[in-house]
Amino acid sequence: MNSPFINTLTVWQALFLREALDRFFGSRAAWGWLLAEPSMHIGFIGGIWGAMRRNSMGGINVSMWIILGMLSFFLFRRTAVQTLHALDCNRAFFAFRQVRPFDVALVRGGVEAFSMFFIFLFILGAAAMLGLDVLPEDLLTALLALVGLWLFGLGYGLITSVGMRLVPDSGHIFQILMLPLYLISGVIMPLTMVPAAYRGWLLWNPLVHGLELVRLGFFRNYHTLDVSMAYLYAWVLGSLFLGMALYRGLETRLVTQ
Repeated sequence: MNSPFINTLTVWQALFLREALDRFFGSRAAWGWLLAEPSMHIGFIGGIWGAMRRNSMGGINVSMWIILGMLSFFLFRRTAVQTLHALDCNRAFFAFRQVRPFDVALVRGGVEAFSMFFIFLFILGAAAMLGLDVLPEDLLTALLALVGLWLFGLGYGLITSVGMRLVPDSGHIFQILMLPLYLISGVIMPLTMVPAAYRGWLLWNPLVHGLELVRLGFFRNYHTLDVSMAYLYAWVLGSLFLGMALYRGLETRLVTQ
């Protein structure tokens, strides 16, 4: 007889294969669209700063500044959005008693991390071919920050997916919130350009810490605000704890509603 742990791993494997096939091969241009969105954002913002003849941000190349910030934010955003819709997209699987709501949410977030890993490699590889320095100087800091952003996206998605299941129209609000987060997280504009009196407010945003730590991991001489890995992971732990508690406490309702 299989143990519960083995059964869970089997369920995760089956769900992962199903999600991966649907995500990467659901259409002829599936992979192209996954790459096109971040590439277009990077090209557009890079073109704006290029037209303004800005060559560096915080002491590092402006192109790498944009690439690292954009890819890091997309890791959070895509994970959050995919997890947000996990329950609705996998409702049919709840007919199997082995599949629980948390399983589909976790696996959906895992598939997004898997896809973003290859998108990172592709875009950084293209940047290296253009002569940019893409090797991180502090690999551990960069990896910890990226994992933190993914986990925070997962936690955000867990919480908001429960909220959307209880109040269906709230899903639109949760997705709209991504736009202000995009604007105030240091993705397209360096935080040092914000008046000093308001920078402290921006530091309440954990995404600021995650994005800037990724850049610091790649370039130790990068000049930025006083960011903290501990602050990022405090939000990670809080969001994951709340999300898993909601899934645990409302599991029956999430399956039947």
